[in-house]
Amino acid sequence: MTATIQTVETPDGAFTILADEGGRVLASGWTADPAAILGRVRTAPSDVRAGETDAAAAVVAYYDGDLAAIDDVAVAQHGTAMQLAGWAALRRIAPGRPLSYSAFAAELGSPRAVRAAASICARNAPALFVPCHRVLRGDGSLGGFAWGEPVKRSLLDRESGLAFG
Repeated sequence: MTATIQTVETPDGAFTILADEGGRVLASGWTADPAAILGRVRTAPSDVRAGETDAAAAVVAYYDGDLAAIDDVAVAQHGTAMQLAGWAALRRIAPGRPLSYSAFAAELGSPRAVRAAASICARNAPALFVPCHRVLRGDGSLGGFAWGEPVKRSLLDRESGLAFG
């Protein structure tokens, strides 16, 4: 499989996108290191080339204030039925309305499966486009985030309007 990799600058630092031939995002995150992005996918593409991705425009628009710009970006994720359902549920969490891990587990129909819900977030490869940053600990603290708590805080502040006020 051939894939395209592109890095764009954001207020939160370099953001790299790996997309398949159809433009679907396989993995993304706040790094300029292609190896870090390739390490997020279950099966790395056999041929990765630097180039332009359609998803990059959505990232720029998101950071320019169009928080919905990421919503329609196609992603390609491979996992269990529960993981796929979880990743789909993450895409339904509205900006500025984060859920707790327990509320996210309840959204998946398994209110006691908090660890499974956290694992779904941790295994999310196309960060930002599948907004796992919108899930918090029950006490409202950030919890983990593959790209660091400062990036997670920045995204949540941006989505609640604090970054613009």
